[in-house]
Amino acid sequence: MKQAVIENPVINSPFKEPARHFRFSEEGITDEIIESRRISSYFVPIPQPRKKNPKQLAFDTEWTADRLEENKFINRVRERVSIWRLGKYQGVTNVTRRLLEYWANPQREHRLFFCQIEAMETAIYITEVAGKYGDAWIENSLREANQEANPLLFRMAFKMATGSGKTLVIAMLIVWQTLNKLANPQDNRFSDAFLICTPGITIRDRLRVLLPSDPNNYYRQHDLVPVDLLPELGKAKMVITNFHAFMLHERTPAGRLTKDILTAGGESPFTETPDQMVRRACRELGNKKNIVVINDEAHHCYRHKLEDGNEKLSGDERKEAEKREEQARIWISGLEAVKNKIGVKVVYDLSATPFFLRGSGYPEGTLFPWVVSDFSLIDAIEAGIVKVPRVPVSDDSMTGELPTYRDIWPRIREHLPKKGRKNEAVEEEPKLPVELEGALQSLYANYARYYAMWEQDGDALTKGLTPPVFIVVCNNTNVSRMVYNYIAGWQKPLPDGTSVLVPGKLPLLTNNNGGAWLPRPNTILVDSEQLESGEALSDEFKKIAATEIERFKEEYQARFPGRDVDSLTDEDLLREVMNTVGKPGRLGEQIKCVVSVSMLTEGWDASTVTHILGVRAFGTQLLCEQVVGRGLRRMSHAVSRQRLELNGHTVEFDSYEPEYAEVYGVPFSFIPCSGSNRDPKPPARVTHVRALESRQMCEITFPRVTGYRYDIQSEQLSAAFGKEARMVLSTQNVPTTTEMASILGESKLHTLYGLKERREQEIDFRLASLVLEKFFRDDEGNSRPWLFPQLLKIARQWRESCVICKDNTFSQMLLLTELAHEAAEHIYRSIAATHSEQKLLRPILRPYDPIGSTRTVDFDTVLPTWTTDPAKCHVSHVVADTGTWEQKVAQALEEMPEMVCYVKNQNLGFLIPYTLNGEAHDYEPDFIVRIQTGSETLNLILEVSGREKKEKAAKTATARNLWVPAVNNHGGFGKWAFLEVTDPWDVKNIIRGFLQGQRNDGVGPLLRD
Repeated sequence: MKQAVIENPVINSPFKEPARHFRFSEEGITDEIIESRRISSYFVPIPQPRKKNPKQLAFDTEWTADRLEENKFINRVRERVSIWRLGKYQGVTNVTRRLLEYWANPQREHRLFFCQIEAMETAIYITEVAGKYGDAWIENSLREANQEANPLLFRMAFKMATGSGKTLVIAMLIVWQTLNKLANPQDNRFSDAFLICTPGITIRDRLRVLLPSDPNNYYRQHDLVPVDLLPELGKAKMVITNFHAFMLHERTPAGRLTKDILTAGGESPFTETPDQMVRRACRELGNKKNIVVINDEAHHCYRHKLEDGNEKLSGDERKEAEKREEQARIWISGLEAVKNKIGVKVVYDLSATPFFLRGSGYPEGTLFPWVVSDFSLIDAIEAGIVKVPRVPVSDDSMTGELPTYRDIWPRIREHLPKKGRKNEAVEEEPKLPVELEGALQSLYANYARYYAMWEQDGDALTKGLTPPVFIVVCNNTNVSRMVYNYIAGWQKPLPDGTSVLVPGKLPLLTNNNGGAWLPRPNTILVDSEQLESGEALSDEFKKIAATEIERFKEEYQARFPGRDVDSLTDEDLLREVMNTVGKPGRLGEQIKCVVSVSMLTEGWDASTVTHILGVRAFGTQLLCEQVVGRGLRRMSHAVSRQRLELNGHTVEFDSYEPEYAEVYGVPFSFIPCSGSNRDPKPPARVTHVRALESRQMCEITFPRVTGYRYDIQSEQLSAAFGKEARMVLSTQNVPTTTEMASILGESKLHTLYGLKERREQEIDFRLASLVLEKFFRDDEGNSRPWLFPQLLKIARQWRESCVICKDNTFSQMLLLTELAHEAAEHIYRSIAATHSEQKLLRPILRPYDPIGSTRTVDFDTVLPTWTTDPAKCHVSHVVADTGTWEQKVAQALEEMPEMVCYVKNQNLGFLIPYTLNGEAHDYEPDFIVRIQTGSETLNLILEVSGREKKEKAAKTATARNLWVPAVNNHGGFGKWAFLEVTDPWDVKNIIRGFLQGQRNDGVGPLLRD
């Protein structure tokens, strides 16, 4: 079969729901693009045929249509969530609605991936909405699946590809749960206490960003919480631990014989009870009950199925399965103990591969039946979220069904040292099987090209970007040591008892040169499994890694002269090196190669990995995906506009340029992209656009306006109620349980019947209070309480004459927050309509964050840029969305002596709210220009326009007629004006003419001769 080779697999935006996918045929993936989202499905593994001759081993790994099975449950849930999304999130609490709108706002400076928002939507829909809209079957199905597999726990899993941002989703889950619980302590759907479990120390340490107290916390760094709610997160209780904390510790040391005598086969008084373990592991949760558990990399947590079908395993497979089984037992037993002691409301599982593995008692590759959403690796590749794993698709050896370097293990395994045998042979000259040595040399030749590009990239060096990384995953200590010696060099003993250093065979990766060890190793050897568990490294491993450990101790002393290196354990040192590979300024920053004794663990997330070699068995596509996943994290997140010719038309979308990871020795069959025989494509030039502290004198601030209101100065109020003042109440979007929120005090939950018992006078009082609070303030921002009696009378008149109640509704529903605010708008507009001669337009500013500034600009881009004049612009560059006009406008502005400073409105957050066809939108003008006009300074909003469009007319009219007058009437932000320019090559004349009174803009003249 000839495989389709796909040159550019990025066909979707990471920020929107996938709209296209590559079609699978009976022979595998094709290059045909289908204009719809791919349904969720999973790969059905086919067992390897048992053959007497291992050299004839067949390994069928192709992804073909006949081996894909639809995830019907996930697809049904996805459909229901999609319909609910289109209906604008009905049936949720006010807190939840605010968060969803905040996360999904396309104008966000930190845009979230669609897959992250969809995972949250799914959790919210199941928790808050499904039961109200006839979808109780979802929770019933989950409970049925959990009853069979996890009878003591209620688990809900989210399948998200490696690199798609699972940690952000965990943070979003914490935000959603915590803020709802604090707003409504009686609501038992939510909790503000969390136990976050990980498979190892690496992920545990990395998840510190989930602590609100951490200086690099994700809530602030990724703008996950509105500014006014951020302090509330500090009230949450949180424990982050690896599952090893669930192991029962010895309380009192004693000899084995003493234990045997005293226990007599019963419970040991020397060992913790499960309750004592929970008190120790969850001490920081205080007296919290019914907590939320979040499992990261949750495929490690499961209960063995008793009816295991008598699956027979042997050798290394049996040992690996037993080890996995014991780890899974400790993890899930620990959670069950937590449930018994303090209660667990729900367990959220996140994993790229939530499948049962061989030896679990379930058919290998079976998807966890409690998975509710799916964003697979192929979806992530098509959206450009991760690197594309590029595997060999052909070679010239013509042996076997797969290219040699794609399927290397069956060819070399009999020629490699076995685990546990004496390792004298390993200490000799490393003699690798020819196929393995060829794979190393071939992959290294390609690595050298990547490295040369990195060396030649002046921007990379000045920005501190670290070199590309080559990783090798081996099956045991002896094989890894032999490969390490081959790459990094080794010490050859001589007959006279001395020794000589032999350099490694891969020059860029060798650890010795000129007969001496390099002070900074290029290659490290790690036993990732031992490092992750927190256990001590084996004596055997310490012996073979002694030189490497010594080099890092010397470097640590050089970097941190005041610290005590002797207080560091070897494990701490190697873990620090391994976990900081690719991180500037850290101990592992210059590491170019990692040779791992076992599978590189999840959470090891160096984005600089470009080359992977597997020297071990891969029994399933699941294992392939796990090891390849270590190299899939992107280096650049600069967004560019992509254009795709598709079925006779052109589609455009925001996405990332493709990045690639070159993979040998992993029989991975996903998207067969072009192989490594070509020179790698140089990465797109990335420009770091940011505000510079040295240019602080050019800072520009602006008001963050969310709407407009009329300041009615009259002390005598009246209202005219026409058809537009009417408001219809309907049961269409009102659930039976509703959150109530008052101006002061806690929120409460009421049934509709309880709401109906409220007095109508309370409605009038609530609406009059809202109108007064929102729309009737003096110039200092103080309310005008003497107007309240008049507003109360008008509110009652409006309720009696303009509120229309459909079946099973009642006017007390206006006490619901959203409906109350809508009613207040109707009342206010009715008052404003009768006071046209006395009203003054004012801006409604963003609460808690009313002023924006150029100092917050900080992003990367691959678009063309213009370097700005340090005396004229706070921000380093102007980003050009077109070929020339932005650069031309910037040049013209910098040449104007009267121009004080300016900024291009890119990632600045300067938005002008406007309405089109009854829907609210935000308009993003092109420039803000500060100009000296005589004795005062003018802030000029500059829009450079092309051809006329309906929405452009609405935008510019709002800027001229609403935004500018409202802000100028406020008086606290200086003087503002708006100018639309149609010819970028005449900017100076147009601006000067506008300032001298020529009416080339609707605002009118500013200066007169």
